[in-house]
Amino acid sequence: MQKITNKLFELRDSKYQEFHSALCPGTNNIIGIRVPVLRNVAKEIVRSDCKEFLQYAENEYYEEIMLQGMVIGLAKMELTERLTYLKHFIPKIDNWAVCDVTCAGLKFTKKHMEEVWDFLMPYFQSKKEFEIRFGVVMLLDFYITQNYIEKVLEILNQIKHEGYYVKMAVAWAISICYIKFSKETMKLLQNNQLDTFTYNKALQKIIESCRVSKESKEIIRAMKRKD
Repeated sequence: MQKITNKLFELRDSKYQEFHSALCPGTNNIIGIRVPVLRNVAKEIVRSDCKEFLQYAENEYYEEIMLQGMVIGLAKMELTERLTYLKHFIPKIDNWAVCDVTCAGLKFTKKHMEEVWDFLMPYFQSKKEFEIRFGVVMLLDFYITQNYIEKVLEILNQIKHEGYYVKMAVAWAISICYIKFSKETMKLLQNNQLDTFTYNKALQKIIESCRVSKESKEIIRAMKRKD
């Protein structure tokens, strides 16, 4: 797979590398390739031999790992096989960007809601920060719907992890729940097990949304907990 790595370095944007590295503190292996450009590379891989790529892919650089997540989402394969690849891939996620870009690309979920739901459940019991975030962002991307909203809110309320990127994902998900299903989400906000940071951050994100009325924002603002 050295040819893939060589191609990535040919596509390197040093200014973007500096910019994106600042957004991913602690991630020191970023080559510096914009997501649309990287997605084009993933499409090229899918048109050739994506299974060989997934079997022998390198994990030294951030973009090499993100490419694997993109290819899993784009490739044509049976659900069982795709979920197997995904299961082996998820432990490689070690930052919010790889997590969130991967989740957004797993659009096959829309055709297999129940099966993917069952696949996600163990990750909410994980001790690993980015495994939990993966599960939460998948809920956020695909399951804030009429059929799943109550289950989603129940799961978000039960998550207990001190990782910053877990707390931020839960807060983000709750804010989207409120935007789409304000009545159901208000019940959670009025009676929940969320830690103060996550709870207040969820309120903040709701208030910052342009899809929430001024009147509703005033109500939400008054619900803030004191530290």
